[in-house]
Amino acid sequence: MKAGVIGASGFTGAELLRLADRHPDLDVTVLAADSNAGQLVASVHPALEAAYGDRTFDAIDPDAVDGLDVVFLGLPHEASVEFVPKLLGRVGCIVDLSAAFRLNDVSAYPNWYGFEHGCPDLCERAVYGLPEFHRDALRGADLIATPGCYVTAAILAVRPLIASGMVAPDRIVVDAASGVTGAGRRAEHPYAFTTVDENMTAYGLVSHRHTPEMEQEIGATVLFTPHLVPMNRGILATCYSRPIDPSSMSDEVVLEALRATYRDEPFVRVIDGIPGTKATMGSNLALITGRYDPRTETVITISAIDNLTKGASGGAMQAANVALGLDERSGLDRIGVAP
Repeated sequence: MKAGVIGASGFTGAELLRLADRHPDLDVTVLAADSNAGQLVASVHPALEAAYGDRTFDAIDPDAVDGLDVVFLGLPHEASVEFVPKLLGRVGCIVDLSAAFRLNDVSAYPNWYGFEHGCPDLCERAVYGLPEFHRDALRGADLIATPGCYVTAAILAVRPLIASGMVAPDRIVVDAASGVTGAGRRAEHPYAFTTVDENMTAYGLVSHRHTPEMEQEIGATVLFTPHLVPMNRGILATCYSRPIDPSSMSDEVVLEALRATYRDEPFVRVIDGIPGTKATMGSNLALITGRYDPRTETVITISAIDNLTKGASGGAMQAANVALGLDERSGLDRIGVAP
């Protein structure tokens, strides 16, 4: 199948190209990035030399992707809103990695993303790209909205508890930390080495744009606080919720609720130990665990993912595999690169 990657010069673009190279059914025939058009791919992404060393970035042109089986978009949110209508009907499946089509309520975009959404009908048409909970809807989909990285970690950790009626939906606390690549390829002071190294800081207090997406997909009110930590990639989300019936709760009850949800999922493992981000590095695997604290009557669930893989490009590839009728695991690892 012929694929295109539009916006391929960023971190998620590089990760998509890495995964596509190992995919048995995908051939990247279009590789575009306006800001780097004409440059060698390996000059921007040296790690891709072996697979794309003789390729250059093309300018972004909707005509160039006409007839492709799948196109992955790594564009800014507003750019995707403008670009996707130009592709619909011309390519088999569009997988958008921005937040342009994630929210069901288009009226939320001005408040959380700072722009008026010009294509509300496409928000209704797009399928949310988390196969663990939307697999049936993804089959044959022509427009996929890839989940946010923090959101993926939070949904996987909390949604099974809400769906089972085990915890109250009135306030879920999500306390999550991400590596610096979660901010994309940026040169601003907050992301400089001297700022990030040996530092940990919270940001986006009570206003992070992933909040409405979490609430939509978890089905609960969410208090979300993200943190930036000095590592390249990875997300660890620690989530707190209140049980409906504290007398029925235990560590094993929480773990069994998670196991029951993910028993047959290829990219989610529920473990007894405490997950860490390094165990998932470079893989599409999510590691999850849970505990119950009877003293404070609090359920604690923790998930670890690679923000660039399961949290972005790997999740996009997994959803595309489902939409295209391919093996869902194609191109994706379940084993992290460690140490």
